Amino acid sequence: MPTANLAPSYIEPSHLADALRSHGFGVLSPTGLASFIGCPLSVLESLKADWDDLPPDTFLKDGGRYRRRRHSCFIVDGQSATQVAHRPHYQPLQYNALHGGMLRLFEPLAAHTVAQPVWSTLLRNIARVCADVKGERPWYVEAHQFRIDTTHGIGRPTPEGAHRDGVDFVAILLVGRENVSGGESRIFDANGPHGQRFTLSEPWTLLLLDDHRVIHESTPIQPTADGGHRDTLVLTFRAGGFLEMP
Repeated sequence: MPTANLAPSYIEPSHLADALRSHGFGVLSPTGLASFIGCPLSVLESLKADWDDLPPDTFLKDGGRYRRRRHSCFIVDGQSATQVAHRPHYQPLQYNALHGGMLRLFEPLAAHTVAQPVWSTLLRNIARVCADVKGERPWYVEAHQFRIDTTHGIGRPTPEGAHRDGVDFVAILLVGRENVSGGESRIFDANGPHGQRFTLSEPWTLLLLDDHRVIHESTPIQPTADGGHRDTLVLTFRAGGFLEMP
C-alpha cells in the first residue's frame, strides 16, 4: 500500500531569514517563491524544458546511470550576478565520502538559461537572504541542474547519503517530478538528534538550508510508470571563494 507524502510546512518569504536563524532551514511554496523573486510562475516554467537536455553524469562511482546534470559557477555581489569561467566541481572527502576528493567537470548550463532575467533575479534574491543571516559579502554560487531518472530502475538523488556540502547555504528548488514515488527530503540537526522529513512535490517549491547547521539528503525514487524522473535546481552559496582542491 503506497505511503502518503508528508507535505512541508511553508513559510512566508519575509520569514525566510528568521527560519534559517531559528531552525536552520525554511521552505517556500511555489506562490511564495513567485512573490519572493517578484516574477510569475510562468516565467520559471519557461526554464523547465532545459531539463530535457541534460548530459549524463559520468562520475557516478556506484556505476549508476540514473543522473543527468549541468553545472556552472557565479559570483553574486550586491545587485551583480556574474558567471565566471567554466570550472570543475570539487568537494572534499569530509563532505562527500563517495564523490569527494576529485575534480568533476560537467557541461555548463545552457547560455539561453543563464541569459533569462529570472536567472539573475533568483540568484540575487537568495543571496540577499544569505546576507541577512551572515552579513553582506560576495557569494560564490555553484548551480547544478539535476535530473534523476528511473529508466534503469531506482534513482538516487543523493547517493552519498546524508551530508553537508561544505558551503554556507544550499537552495534546492523542485522543478518537477513525473511518474515516481519516494524522493523524501530529510534534514537533521548537525549537532543533535533532531530531524525533519517531508516531500517536495509541487514544482517550484524552494528549500533553503544553512549548511553549517543541518545535514540533508533525499531518499531514492522508484518508477510508477514509464518516464519517471525528478528534476531539481541546486544552488550553493559560499563566502570567501569556491571550494578548491588543495
